[in-house]
Amino acid sequence: MTPTMTLDGIETPAALIDRTLMMRNIGTMQSRITALGTRLRPHIKTSKCIEVGRLQQQAGGRGITVSTLKEAEEYFAAGFDDILYAVGIAPQKLDRVLRLRRAGCRLVILVDSLAGADAVIDKGRAETHAFEVMIEVDTDGHRSGVAPDDDLLIEIGTKLDRGGAILTGVLTHAGSSYGLSTPEALQQMAEQERSRCVRAASRLRAAGLPCLEVSIGSTPTALSAQTLDGVTEVRAGVYVFFDLVMANVGVCRPQDIALSVLATVIGHQTDKGWAIVDAGWMAMSRDRGTQAQAVDYGYGAVCDLAGALVDGYVMSGANQEHGIVARRDGVPDREIAQRFPIGARLRILPNHACATATQFDAYQVVDGDGATRIWSRFHGW
Repeated sequence: MTPTMTLDGIETPAALIDRTLMMRNIGTMQSRITALGTRLRPHIKTSKCIEVGRLQQQAGGRGITVSTLKEAEEYFAAGFDDILYAVGIAPQKLDRVLRLRRAGCRLVILVDSLAGADAVIDKGRAETHAFEVMIEVDTDGHRSGVAPDDDLLIEIGTKLDRGGAILTGVLTHAGSSYGLSTPEALQQMAEQERSRCVRAASRLRAAGLPCLEVSIGSTPTALSAQTLDGVTEVRAGVYVFFDLVMANVGVCRPQDIALSVLATVIGHQTDKGWAIVDAGWMAMSRDRGTQAQAVDYGYGAVCDLAGALVDGYVMSGANQEHGIVARRDGVPDREIAQRFPIGARLRILPNHACATATQFDAYQVVDGDGATRIWSRFHGW
């Protein structure tokens, strides 16, 4: 954590974290999950930053969730030793998993097929090692996993248990919650996620199989669940920063978004009502996740240097290194050059925090007094 300067001295484009907002977001999620009687296992894929992970841990997080083995390796080297790799394991990656586990990392992996279970068992027998494994359960038809009432669930569990692996439990992710936008729909999805994953756990136990952990989670359902009965842990990630997709879903406001991209105005097309900034899709990412939602923010919402929203203005278009700032309603602003003069600095809020953050190798962390410090982030798989 190297102290640096104020925003005026930072070259653009740059990824900014508003530390005050981030700490509020961390505290809100942790308090909510604690109050519902279970534990939070933060997903660190959004930040990929050791300092952020430590803050989540200090707030009460128990273990971490990762989406790449690179994340597991980096966090284990930094002292995190309770890690859930929440992506189905590819057989070719088991050597890396084994290295981490033999080094003292409690790394739990995930399967949702008999072939996946076979690969884990075969590797375990060859290496005389018992991998800890969870079965992924599909509770919303969004992505991968086994249906809670499918006989395949019991077959996979039996194969793992009898094959020498350690069956630790079931896991699900209600990713379809990202497509919802009302409290009622989010609460219904949260209950569907909970009840169906608990149902899968009950079936494994009824079949005489171990199922200690019931792991669920997405940021929208974690912030909408009314009960977590039967759940042992909740995983959520993007809440640490939030983003415009989450604002459209309704679990935060744009004013709660802790991540932004600092950009500088470098030109104008006055007849079109455009201001050109030095942050294009290489800074913001290609993600257009708000396009299908109630409010389309283009490539991001525009804020002034202090972080206050400039109402009605978005990054309406983007080339590789050029961003176009204009009115969201498409009406040309003939005073655009006066509103955003050459050299003016703006903050652009992202559609998808994970996608925008990964464009950068460091964050400028802005404290309440305006001073900044640099926190590194990492890339890769």
